[in-house]
Amino acid sequence: MNENNKIVYGGIDTSRIKAILFDVDGTLSNTDDRMVDRVVKVLNPISWLFRDRNPERFSRRLVMAVETPGNFIYHLADRFGIDRHIAKYYKRIKSKRIDKKIEEGKFWIIPGVREMLEALYTRYPLGVVSARDGASTREFLDFFELTQYFQVIVTAQTCHYTKPFPDPILYASKALGEPPENCLMIGDTIVDIQSGKSAGAQTTGVLCGFGTAKELKRVGANMILPSTVMVTDLLLKTNQEK
Repeated sequence: MNENNKIVYGGIDTSRIKAILFDVDGTLSNTDDRMVDRVVKVLNPISWLFRDRNPERFSRRLVMAVETPGNFIYHLADRFGIDRHIAKYYKRIKSKRIDKKIEEGKFWIIPGVREMLEALYTRYPLGVVSARDGASTREFLDFFELTQYFQVIVTAQTCHYTKPFPDPILYASKALGEPPENCLMIGDTIVDIQSGKSAGAQTTGVLCGFGTAKELKRVGANMILPSTVMVTDLLLKTNQEK
């Protein structure tokens, strides 16, 4: 996770923001650190192969490298209409192991996310736009008691096409009663930014997940922040100065 406390790039028109949409993995859920931790545990028996006998750096690079091709494959699955079949198969397998996985620490949350949502909840309608399946999305939100903050939850099964298509953003903005140009889409990957931009929303990329500043900037994120929780200071401070 990037611990830098400075805005990396760009700016947004906060006066236009009437609703906020959040991705889950790498944006609310600390998915990348959890995956790195799992890879490190696998590689620990051969840690002598790595610099300082620590496989963490290699593990993080591996996780980051796999994420972009993974998004591309999911995009192809969505394009050819087979993502629903994949999601149903995954859900059937996963449902048999839910309790065990939760006990093993299945869910990690980005520090400060709950406090951020509490602060924003009374000022903006909030929504989730995730490429996860519906069941695991709600498991995460329910596990950390975050569901109450969101007026709409859009997952991979909600619309015919998921991110990077605009469909889930358009669906969420309609449910929140705001045109997409009044929405801010926050996510950590290029598909989050592409989906938001194609729908006409403003976008903020965050570096607490899988994406890098270089690739988020390349696809046109209006702003890039080190962490999702910095959105609170950005928006609330701006409102107080008006």
